[in-house]
Amino acid sequence: MDTAARTAAERSTAAHAPGASPHEGSAPSRRRRARLLVGLLALTALLAGCGQSTTSEGSVHGGEASLALPDLSQVTVLGGLSGRALLGLGLVVCVMGLAMGVATYLQMRKLEVHASMREVSELIYSTCKAYLAQQGKFLVVLWAFIAAVIVVYYKVLVGFGWGRVAVVIAFSLIGMAGSYSVAWFGIRVNTLANSRVAFASLRGKPLPLHRMPLKAGMSIGMVLISLELLMMLVILMFLPREIAGACFIGFAIGESLGASALRIAGGIFTKIADIGSDLMKIVFKIKEDDARNPGVIADCTGDNAGDSVGPSADGFETYGVTGVALVTFVLLGVHDPAVQASLLIWIFVVRAVMIVASAVSYQLNDLWTARRYRDAERMDFERPLSNLVWLTSAACIVATFLTTWFVLADTAAADQWWKLATIVSCGTLAGALIPELVKAFTSTSSRHVREVVKSSRQGGPSLNILSGLVAGNFSAYWLGIAIVGLMGGSYLISEQGLGDLMVAPAVFSFGLVAFGFLGMGPVTIAVDSYGPVTDNAQSVYELSVIEDIEDIDAELERDYGFQPQWERGKLMLEENDGAGNTFKATAKPVLIGTAVVGATTMIFSIIMGLTGGLTEGIENLSLLHPPFLLGLITGGAVIFWFTGASIQAVTTGAHRAVEFIKTTIKLDGVTKASEEDSRRVVEICTQYAQQGMLTMFLGVFFATLAFAFVEPYFFIGYLVSIATFGLYQAIFMANAGGAWDNAKKIVETDLHAKGTSLHDATIVGDTVGDPYKDTSSVALNPVIKFTTLFGLLAVDLAVSLTDDGLHTLVVSLAAVFFVISAFFVHRSFYGMRIRTSLEDDDEGAPLAPADEPPADEHASEKSASAEPALPVPARPVDDELVVKEASVS
Repeated sequence: MDTAARTAAERSTAAHAPGASPHEGSAPSRRRRARLLVGLLALTALLAGCGQSTTSEGSVHGGEASLALPDLSQVTVLGGLSGRALLGLGLVVCVMGLAMGVATYLQMRKLEVHASMREVSELIYSTCKAYLAQQGKFLVVLWAFIAAVIVVYYKVLVGFGWGRVAVVIAFSLIGMAGSYSVAWFGIRVNTLANSRVAFASLRGKPLPLHRMPLKAGMSIGMVLISLELLMMLVILMFLPREIAGACFIGFAIGESLGASALRIAGGIFTKIADIGSDLMKIVFKIKEDDARNPGVIADCTGDNAGDSVGPSADGFETYGVTGVALVTFVLLGVHDPAVQASLLIWIFVVRAVMIVASAVSYQLNDLWTARRYRDAERMDFERPLSNLVWLTSAACIVATFLTTWFVLADTAAADQWWKLATIVSCGTLAGALIPELVKAFTSTSSRHVREVVKSSRQGGPSLNILSGLVAGNFSAYWLGIAIVGLMGGSYLISEQGLGDLMVAPAVFSFGLVAFGFLGMGPVTIAVDSYGPVTDNAQSVYELSVIEDIEDIDAELERDYGFQPQWERGKLMLEENDGAGNTFKATAKPVLIGTAVVGATTMIFSIIMGLTGGLTEGIENLSLLHPPFLLGLITGGAVIFWFTGASIQAVTTGAHRAVEFIKTTIKLDGVTKASEEDSRRVVEICTQYAQQGMLTMFLGVFFATLAFAFVEPYFFIGYLVSIATFGLYQAIFMANAGGAWDNAKKIVETDLHAKGTSLHDATIVGDTVGDPYKDTSSVALNPVIKFTTLFGLLAVDLAVSLTDDGLHTLVVSLAAVFFVISAFFVHRSFYGMRIRTSLEDDDEGAPLAPADEPPADEHASEKSASAEPALPVPARPVDDELVVKEASVS
């Protein structure tokens, strides 16, 4: 490396020290941040003052937070068993689920692993710990904003006593801590499993490579769902009925905050690292996880930050928020306290039974898989995962019907039990059907993915990208139609008598569909967590450089009793990673679909409050009411801004990571990158992830306040719009990214074409798809739910101030909040622009010339003419990967 390049790297590193802005940690930047903080505190004080002025009027009722639970002890089921006793059994199930997860974790620790691989996985875990610790500090700062609003609203405006307010704040903190804790558990289990899977590959048998990642994922799934249900049962059973409603709302807001921050930051982090690492394959013609590349450790950390931390927190929050939405509907939409109590007990008992059904299904599927593949030399890694999903779906449907009949047969809802069970089963069926549809667009055997490969053969990166966009667009159509069909079916069933028990039975049915989506929650999380383990296992194998250890073959035979099968092991790891990519993709639409369907139920809660229980102002929920129509249009604008802002954060961070790696990578005379350089790349990823997350979160936070204060029905239209736009944007981006990802996997594993121009084209497509599938799309899910939940407080606050004669103040605050939100929207691009270390900081200055990277003398480069012929699979002609050369006359 020449002196100029090294000097540039040192200047750039100094300019991007941890904790600094992406540009420079200058005094003006610090002053701007200080002014921003002072301004935010002043706004909080202003809100407090506004709330204080209304206290004497006593007109505020507290909205959903003032709802009291019915007396659950009045419910008895068949055989005279009390409802509370059934809920007590649910607590036992939760404890057993936690025990199963912890036991699996302890078993994972005891599995055999070579020291070289264990050292790599522990380094990955140590960087993950540093990342999560930093994220924890950020979460506390963000929670302070939410806590301030809760205090202003419940204490100053509503008039709750300090004890009651403290309980609400405590449960918001518990909810956030829950999201954070399951994320931590997830990375610990996954970083244990990755090295064990890598080591198991050396034996040359595929079965352990399937069972270990799935076992780790099931451990995470059981802990996550059991902990979530345990917390909600505690609120339901042991807190005074008068404050339980407020605690549910506080709990849901807290876990939604935690999931939003961890999802957004994790998605940015992982794709900065992934792109920074992947591009080195093109620049230097080195292999996928070359140990000399300091970006690979960051990539492994990102696999956990984005594909383990994010989904774990997201799944925890989704499960809880859906439950809170149903509880809120029951209390608002059902007027008979006896029916309220029966439905609440039924909901939570069914949840507990589904945990049992998921665990039993996993055990049965594991027994069948072990028997089927015990001596197999090859294995379709996707098939057992698909079998598990369908088996669990069937078991949960059967369990739902039996449990519903048992719980409701002796209650006021006895005539409706089969209808309620059928509606929930529509959602459970969706939990299995949607992954099958996703596989049609993202699996390595998918025609759409093979089309991406074929188009890349002659068209290079441009046609690769266009084919991926086609896959994403088609997937949005088919998945959207599937979701609409299942929701439509639930609506038709709800019209067959549920109206006798409640108002707006169709809305309740939509909430139950979301509930059914998550019925097989442990398995959904398990197959999602399968991906980061298999992805990391490949990296651990390469980073350990185990093949280069002196006398390693003799050592393995002496200490572990087997002869290693090096090439076979690497091939199986590649194939298993393809299955992991596919099933990572299947979980995304399930979670976003749940968010949208569940948001429908939560929006209904706001509508009930605004319309006095659907008795007044219904005409405002119409396109003839201009604010409602304007809200519908506004939601799309926010979704598209958020998409662009999240990709911008990845783009800028990846540019910085690539700049650092290109100027520090050493390809001669070393076998591994230094730990110091690897940690520096992690710091760069963390820095940009935090800045991007904070900017976008504050933009969403103040936009929610602004639009809630503009006009209540404007806000309803806005919530409907972000849910609808967000659904299709997320599905499109997730599945387009999945198609690009597995197109690259086909080139690497089926075609063995690494290092060719075809491989380079698919790498470019994959880097485009990275922020699509793992940053923007997945972050839309918690953003939709956080906006809806926080909007419950915001819109009630605005309406209360207006009712007290402060309409002018409300409009003024809406303008102030919008200006603040627009500032963060502006900053999400202009504050995150790419600036190179050699570039003038002034607007319009010429860009510095790009540095040419040093060549890797030891890389085995293949020319385009050396690309292997694409194989002709046993498929119809229109599905062949072969591209025939056109003859020239």
